[in-house]
Amino acid sequence: MSAEKFFQPGFLLALTLGSGALLTPCLAYADDYTDLLDILRAKGSLTKGEYSTLLSKHLHHARPTARALDDDSAPAPRRIHTVSARSAHGRSSRYTADDMVAPADSQSAALMQARDAATRAEASAQAAQQALLSTRSELNNGGIVHADPYVAGKGVTLHAGQIAINLSGFVNGFYTFNSPGGGTAVAGGLANGSSGFDSSSVRNGLLPAGIIVKLSTHQAGLDLQAVFGAYPGLNNANPGAFNANTGGSPVGLGTAGLDFRQIYITFGNQDIGTFKVGRDLALFGSDAILNDATLLSVGSTGSNIAPANTSLGRIGVGYVYADWIPQISYATPKWKGLQGNIGVFTPLDEFNYADVTGAAAGLNTAYSATNTQHSSPMIQGKLSYDFAINKLVGHIWSSFLIQHQQNLKGGNIAANAKRGVMTEAGDIGAKLTYGPFEGVAYYYYGSGLGTTGLFFDGVSSSGHKRNSEGYYVQGAWKIIPKLKLVGSYGVSNLYQAPGEVSPFLVRRNQSEVGALYYNWTNWLTLMAEYAHTNASSHGPDHNKDNTVSAGAAIFF
Repeated sequence: MSAEKFFQPGFLLALTLGSGALLTPCLAYADDYTDLLDILRAKGSLTKGEYSTLLSKHLHHARPTARALDDDSAPAPRRIHTVSARSAHGRSSRYTADDMVAPADSQSAALMQARDAATRAEASAQAAQQALLSTRSELNNGGIVHADPYVAGKGVTLHAGQIAINLSGFVNGFYTFNSPGGGTAVAGGLANGSSGFDSSSVRNGLLPAGIIVKLSTHQAGLDLQAVFGAYPGLNNANPGAFNANTGGSPVGLGTAGLDFRQIYITFGNQDIGTFKVGRDLALFGSDAILNDATLLSVGSTGSNIAPANTSLGRIGVGYVYADWIPQISYATPKWKGLQGNIGVFTPLDEFNYADVTGAAAGLNTAYSATNTQHSSPMIQGKLSYDFAINKLVGHIWSSFLIQHQQNLKGGNIAANAKRGVMTEAGDIGAKLTYGPFEGVAYYYYGSGLGTTGLFFDGVSSSGHKRNSEGYYVQGAWKIIPKLKLVGSYGVSNLYQAPGEVSPFLVRRNQSEVGALYYNWTNWLTLMAEYAHTNASSHGPDHNKDNTVSAGAAIFF
């Protein structure tokens, strides 16, 4: 198309109408065309010669029109509407509607062109809408796989039709050096002070490695999900009472252990809440471990000579391990930051943990009762509240646990006594964040709960419940956005049952931890940590150890 044809007044009108630019008509002005030429000339779109030619043609066409306006015998031309313009020199022209006219045949041609342009635009819009619907249909086709944009820490999400597949995980490793501080072995104690030897290892921290697969979809108004979580360790496994978490086997030709701790489904929505069926982290004590800074590092080692899949972190030195337990649980919808959880769980046995540690040290092994009979499930529940006030962000929680322990067996229980007890426990905790500062405070109390693990030494050998309690406090400061300093202190106490005399049984496990975490990238975190652990008995025995760890972890 030639520049001359482009700048014909009729064509300009049709182009304006066809493009939809003329939203509100206003009266035309005599020098709009001249102003347009000025603008194009100033921008360099027209050469000096082209500008002169087009301006001359415009003035030539304008003169007959002006003469016709003065001729009373001439037929009145129809007015055309356009949008007012401002010239390149900034001047605004203001003329009446009769100042610009166009011949009737020119207007008819312009109108036809505008209608054609409108028809083509409508057809184009319909084609675009059809293409969008077709694309959406293809994305829901099971044969098409596409990925969501990656968000650090949220894993990789692929969509195969209506199914979302999320793959996430982590890997960590630490060099850990443990130095015993001396003392006498304590039955149920978590310090290694009496071992007499330093130990070195390359091991996992409180977290093993992990690979988690989640499959999600939406059907019949429900959000559905299936989760599989596999957690392998670095060191050789030596399955015992705690399976992959039993102390390892540092012997050649060994293989690492695999803890398949997560297998569950969920279904529900924001209106009715969410149901969970399968094996997952329990409710009581779950927030205590999830907010513990040593979850990302090592803490107390438990044993560093033959490392298990994990260290202890602050388990047994501030809280009782929540554990991964088969369950049917329900979470309410969130209402103004408030949410409740309740569930039934596979009941766990009372366990004589002091016997495991005491027998290894040659101590009396008749510490705690055991049982294997359960006619009713364990019941757990939790209430949590999240809030934000300006820069202050908070999370507060409280949980409980109830389980009936039947047919207890112990050295001081008659074989046909059929003794049973009802175990109960409750906790409360809070996490507050204000700018670069973060604080966590937690407390628990139990009757028959025990210490370190659920129902570890919770009932005496005579069948009476022992009370236990513990707490930890933790502070963190982001020195710079990538560097965080953490310090924490925690205690777990186990009291004797009424009338009991067990001087070798653990009374207190406690630890102090200081750590630095550096987030090098949104995947890679470097860590350095020092932990001091003490164990004391109900008698004069006690011991302590010191642990230094340094390592790295990747979370994706």
